Amino acid sequence: MSEPFVRYEQDGRIVTLVLNRPDSRNAVATHQDCADLTAAVWRANDDPGVSCVILTGEGKSFSAGGNLKAMKERNGIGPLDAPDATRANYKRGVQQIARALWECEVPMIAAINGHAIGLGLDLACLCDLRIASDKARFASSFIKMGIVPGDGGAWILPRAVGLAQAAEMMFTGDVIDAETARTHGLVSRVVAPEALMDTARALADSIVANPAKALRLAKRLLREGQQQRLADVLEMSAAFQALAHETQDHGEALDAFLEKRDPQFTGR
Repeated sequence: MSEPFVRYEQDGRIVTLVLNRPDSRNAVATHQDCADLTAAVWRANDDPGVSCVILTGEGKSFSAGGNLKAMKERNGIGPLDAPDATRANYKRGVQQIARALWECEVPMIAAINGHAIGLGLDLACLCDLRIASDKARFASSFIKMGIVPGDGGAWILPRAVGLAQAAEMMFTGDVIDAETARTHGLVSRVVAPEALMDTARALADSIVANPAKALRLAKRLLREGQQQRLADVLEMSAAFQALAHETQDHGEALDAFLEKRDPQFTGR
């Protein structure tokens, strides 16, 4: 039996999810691949001991997206023998990954070690923060194959780079390098390949040093803030703040500040 598509590694409150098909540039080829990634995301989400997730790829690529050979043969996660079957195929496969990544309550960092193409780009954009190796390359390349993003990329990409830049990337399908991605706001940092995971882990350490429950509430507010009216976000903010005020970590933060000492958070 082959190894799962995703390797799940936990170190304290940080989980690293490694896409583990380097021979195929970590392309998402099968429904089992989709299920493996979806299950790994929900596993981290459902563990109260996890406060940050790093998503990266094994080998030289982050993810090359979908599997073109399977697409040609109509036996993978893309087209099947009729439009209705293809529609259902996308909904039960790659769209389940998109839903899991978007709905995950835990802050997520994409450590983009190489090519993030098509679906691979959208996986990165569904993370909250993105750091790239200077070897990374990016493309919303669906148009080059005469198709559109079946994974929700038309909704995902504009939230990462803005509507105009997303349109340029989607309509041209052109590949951009890591520094261009940084200027577009697609990634926040570009580092040497050997520094990528250390940089991602240092950022994760900074995140998990904060109260665990408040982190999840803060992420949910950020997510909802991208799609709700201000009035709705204000209402949710009041409700979430009421919950946060009752946590033990909030009380510890106040005590530590007033006593001029470092706080000792417990996640409660």
